[in-house]
Amino acid sequence: MSGEKEEEQTADINLEGIIEASPDEIPEPNATSDMEQSQLPTDMTEISSTTSLHKEKSGASQEKLSESFLGASQRDPEKEALRSAEKLESIKKISEILMSEAKDTEIIAYLYAEGYTDLPHDFLEGQTRKKLLHSIESATTPQKISADMLPEMMLDDFTIQLNAKGLLEIPTGVLDMKMLNYLYLNNNEIKIIPKEIRQLTGLEILSIERNRLTSLPPEIGLLQNLRTLNLRHNQLTGLPDEFSQLSELKYLLFSHNNIEKFPSALTTLRSLEVLDLSGNKVTLIENLTEMKKLNILYLNENKMKIFPKALCYLPNISKLNLSENLIQSLPKEIEELKTLKELSLSNNRLIFLPIQLFQLIQLEKMRLDCNQLESLSDKVENLQKLQDLNLSKNLFQNITDNISKCTMLERLNLSDNQFKKLPNNLYQLKYLKELHLNRNQLILLDEHIAFNKELSVLEVSENALMYIPVEIKNCTEIIKIDLSCNKLALFPMGLCALVALRHLNLSGNYISEITTEISFIKYLQYLNLSKNKLPSFSIHLCTLSRLNYLDLSYNQISSIPTNVQKMKSLRTLLLHHSKFILFPRELCALNQLKVLDLSENKIQFIPSDIKDLEELKELNLSNNNFASFPVEICQILSLQKLTICQKNGLKLKSLPEEISKLLVLKELDISYNELQEMPKSIGEIKTLVTLIANNNFFKKLPSSFSSLRNLQHLNLKENEIQRLPSDMHLLVGLRDINFDGNPLIRPPTEVCKGKQLIPIIHYIRSADERDEKILEKVLKTIANNVPFEHFEFFCEKLQLPSSTIKSIENNKGLSLEEMVTEALKQWKTAHPELTFEDKTVQLIRILTMAGLYDLTNRIKAIRLCSRIVKF
Repeated sequence: MSGEKEEEQTADINLEGIIEASPDEIPEPNATSDMEQSQLPTDMTEISSTTSLHKEKSGASQEKLSESFLGASQRDPEKEALRSAEKLESIKKISEILMSEAKDTEIIAYLYAEGYTDLPHDFLEGQTRKKLLHSIESATTPQKISADMLPEMMLDDFTIQLNAKGLLEIPTGVLDMKMLNYLYLNNNEIKIIPKEIRQLTGLEILSIERNRLTSLPPEIGLLQNLRTLNLRHNQLTGLPDEFSQLSELKYLLFSHNNIEKFPSALTTLRSLEVLDLSGNKVTLIENLTEMKKLNILYLNENKMKIFPKALCYLPNISKLNLSENLIQSLPKEIEELKTLKELSLSNNRLIFLPIQLFQLIQLEKMRLDCNQLESLSDKVENLQKLQDLNLSKNLFQNITDNISKCTMLERLNLSDNQFKKLPNNLYQLKYLKELHLNRNQLILLDEHIAFNKELSVLEVSENALMYIPVEIKNCTEIIKIDLSCNKLALFPMGLCALVALRHLNLSGNYISEITTEISFIKYLQYLNLSKNKLPSFSIHLCTLSRLNYLDLSYNQISSIPTNVQKMKSLRTLLLHHSKFILFPRELCALNQLKVLDLSENKIQFIPSDIKDLEELKELNLSNNNFASFPVEICQILSLQKLTICQKNGLKLKSLPEEISKLLVLKELDISYNELQEMPKSIGEIKTLVTLIANNNFFKKLPSSFSSLRNLQHLNLKENEIQRLPSDMHLLVGLRDINFDGNPLIRPPTEVCKGKQLIPIIHYIRSADERDEKILEKVLKTIANNVPFEHFEFFCEKLQLPSSTIKSIENNKGLSLEEMVTEALKQWKTAHPELTFEDKTVQLIRILTMAGLYDLTNRIKAIRLCSRIVKF
């Protein structure tokens, strides 16, 4: 009896709980489920009704099932005694059978209900995934999603990631997954969220960024567990009233849509903590009193002309961004933002700051750049917690001395103003780490800067500094200094004591000599001395063993010291616009160099030693005086970018076939030369992505050109190309093309004007079809009109071998027309490189040479008539 009860319990199991549970939560065969049948999806309910079998199932029906599933129908009646043993053995194989593609869901559930086996651990997961995949494949997509993508889609049992799959709609299978918690559908083409979204009641994160949504369904309000909703970069104009029912929503990302009015549905979201409405068209915000938990609010890039007073009464706001609006003034009520820590009002039209702003004593970061401010209140001293202040791009000529009382200030940006001097007590900012003073009118840097001992970044570019105080040596924590575009005539000695310095920019000054003490800056990695008055490559630079980047361009340098080989860390060396006549052979010792620019010099030859630059990836030799292409370059097998644009240099007449040795080349610039042909081997550079060959004399592209399958950018502007090759369609990655300024016939300039590959390919295909038909007409006309007495002479003009001509003549079964047709067929086979149009032109010449003038005129007439017809 106990066995019968156990069997009865097993047979009455409701599979609903199993179907909705995760694999780790599958109940044992004698367990029961409390879940209600009504919660099942329709298709799952059908499975449940089919598979919740009762104890009335007889032994005979069980035997029948086993026979149909396990192949027992072939048993010999004499072996009935072995039936139990066979059944046991078969049941052991069930797990393996169920894993096959042919598994039957109902049979699996039946065997489980009858107690013959446990469900395979991944059975439910597999069924769910198959259903999901089926619905995804059924969704309208420009690309097919296959089963091997499932691991990427279902990150786990509660997460689906379908980013960038080209979906035009949400797959129905996704909407049936009630256990789903996290759904990511970013970067697709989805226009509508279906009302069935209401079924995903367990959803906590929904991200549909960068799609084409124009509205949300009212059913979105039924997602009561939703905590994060990402709708950035869509085309939404508003929110349904039901949106206010999302009581658990904490993070709403709604930037870059088409919202003009602040959605009233948001004002009752009491749990909302982060709201991003940037990049919309909001002009006005009214009552926000119920949004008491709102902590972060982004309203930048909108159309507000007035600072909304409603914002001033958000009790827990800590970060507020209103940059890139049209705000002209701030309300006095701004003082109510007692909890505010970060405020951004950059890129507005502020001309004045109310004193109440400086009552926000919790402020740590304030951005007021890109306005029209002229003064800063003395009350700035109240901001004792302020760490980051940006006042760049305003109209300040001076600034209050009280700025020094913001003792916690770490970053101060005063760039792009009209300062001629700075407050004398700026040195009192003992925690100051970054000071930005670019593009002002400063003529000196105060020696008191020595007291800013925590300073790590100092930028004073584009001023009128003639001297840097030696006291700067006390700022021992500085790692970056920019003193470019000033009036410094001497290398600042104080910098040589800054042992922590990593980045130094002194470009655009009048420095003519490098001091020996530069060697003390032993950790220097970046040095820019371009646009100075240096007469030579100083030997003292060679002591900078850790230097990674060196720019000495726009100087008077004409040679390189042999000690340059000590610069083992050097990776980028810029020497363009110098005075080199010979390629500096000393550079070939820098075998770790990756970028070398020697453009705008007078170099005539390249030494063979250049092959020693085994790590070189980018080489620019533009506008030099090469008599011919320096073939030695082709030995640098690591080269990825080669630039030999000769707009202001001696023009190159040809490219060597050896260029195909550069098998990892990605970008080639050979513009502004006098090149007439591309090397036939150009197609061997399979890695080529960018080819810039404008302003040359190219008449056509080589047959191997279509092998450049990775080519994306092609500039052949201002050449002499009349016809594009028929196999342009093989350049599947090409998306940026320019054929302007070519005398194009095929396709015509009008087709290429749009710089789109698809219409060009379409035209070429149509032209090929037309030219092929014309050629067929030409061949047929010739075959019907070559006189017998001219046949042999005509074949000779086709340059057919004598043996071929005799073979055709000796074939007595051929008529004259068939003989000419065979001769023309042999000629076509011997010239596969010719286009249909080229073959027609060539035949006209052959007929003329053969003295068949009437026939020549007929062929010319056919060709002329065909060219008149446009398509």
